[in-house]
Amino acid sequence: MPHLRTAIELAWQSRQHGNHPFGAVLVDENDQMLLQAENTVVTERDGTGHAETNLVRLATRHYSTKQLARCTLYSSTEPCAMCAGAIYWSGIGRVVYALSEVELYDIVGPSPDQLVLPCREVFAHSQRAVAVAGPILELNAEARAVHDGFWRA
Repeated sequence: MPHLRTAIELAWQSRQHGNHPFGAVLVDENDQMLLQAENTVVTERDGTGHAETNLVRLATRHYSTKQLARCTLYSSTEPCAMCAGAIYWSGIGRVVYALSEVELYDIVGPSPDQLVLPCREVFAHSQRAVAVAGPILELNAEARAVHDGFWRA
């Protein structure tokens, strides 16, 4: 899972840059990395600056919907409902993530900012299939580690 590890590395970079620890990578049907993005919520002062939405914005500028349908988005953590919607509207055909939303919220702790809506459920209400793989348990510890000490002071 080298692309998923790259997404986790991007999450570490995002954290080092003063943002929330999330990263995402776009890969084509030949397993070639096309784009990558970090979370920029804090530094850009943009609540929609999640790694996945940043990646989708880049992807839709550079690739057609037909090309994106053959691509996979790898994410350090399960895409939230907003990101799942962006992924769907971009036409990206597949999502792979390491850490589940449920596990993330377990790490974060109680918060009024949580929108518990798994990406599979968002995609289940769409007219076009988006394949989902995750959580990837073999990378669970790595994906959790990037959040250690970040959310609770």
